[in-house]
Amino acid sequence: MRQISLFIAAGVLAFASVATPQQPSGPYKVLKTAKVGGDGGYDYIFADSKARRLYIPRGGESGQLTVFSLDTLESVGAIPNVSSGGATVDPKSHHGFSTTKPVTMWDAKTLKVIKTINVDGRPDGILTDPYNSRVWMLSHQPPHATIIDAASGVIVKTLDLGGAPEQAVSDGKGTMYINITDKANIAVVDAKNLTVTAHYDVSSKGTGGSGLALDAKNHILFAYYRQPSPVVIIVNAKTGDVITTLPTGMGVDTVAFNPSTGEAISAEFAGSMTFIKENNPTSFTVEQTLQTMTGAKTLALDTKTGHLLTMAAEYGPPAPDAKPGPAGRPPRGPMIPGSFTILMIGK
Repeated sequence: MRQISLFIAAGVLAFASVATPQQPSGPYKVLKTAKVGGDGGYDYIFADSKARRLYIPRGGESGQLTVFSLDTLESVGAIPNVSSGGATVDPKSHHGFSTTKPVTMWDAKTLKVIKTINVDGRPDGILTDPYNSRVWMLSHQPPHATIIDAASGVIVKTLDLGGAPEQAVSDGKGTMYINITDKANIAVVDAKNLTVTAHYDVSSKGTGGSGLALDAKNHILFAYYRQPSPVVIIVNAKTGDVITTLPTGMGVDTVAFNPSTGEAISAEFAGSMTFIKENNPTSFTVEQTLQTMTGAKTLALDTKTGHLLTMAAEYGPPAPDAKPGPAGRPPRGPMIPGSFTILMIGK
């Protein structure tokens, strides 16, 4: 997840700081923060609700896959030398996968590496499809999707999605939906036959797609787009018709839908989390915008407790000659040692 629009002024010392302590105007609040420190960049976060584990991959030369308790946020282990941006676990085989190149397959119970899997492209997004226990490795470069059997670690197929994928979701019944960032559409994929069956064009409502969430019961997609202004485009998953759009915060990256509460939730680089309430399949409202931490752009939903997990770090001021990051991100200084923080959000 890369393309992010920001309004943060250059030279701000606390590039990622915990938001102001005023009371939130809504049901959600920051329940717990844990400064866990550690080196390396960060991108995705993954919650294994059944096993009560939280996976946070760290990138860079000292990168490793760090593992925490979903309940206490205390460290419960790590897989060293696995520098990646994403991770997932198949609940049936208890095999985990990380977006390294080659892809790293590991035992979720012992945190021991099983093997590596050679893939092409540039591994970025990742998820396990519960429909047939296949791991989807997404890449902005062809092949856009590499599908791996979770039990054996064997590549089943590579798939051209017609553009660069961002977040993907499964309905659990044989259909995948994938936000195609550079084409402003949602790819619909037959998960059994591994064929693209449709593209839902949403280019009239926005460009620069990022997160995608699904209300599988009511067949509603929540597609998040960053330009010209940040919006969530709410789409009928059966027909591709746009139902409505609503504003979100700046720099949405990953999102989730909580079927227990009927809420779509987005994490935003600018330091906020937006909750969209589905009143019914044709009525939606912005329920709450919660201040979190600047840079907390990805999230994971703990389906057992309803808690949201996100993360960020603090950075010193950029050097005078520092250049902007990818996709126009503002320049930033070094990560402040020990500042990497996990946040738990809930009611």
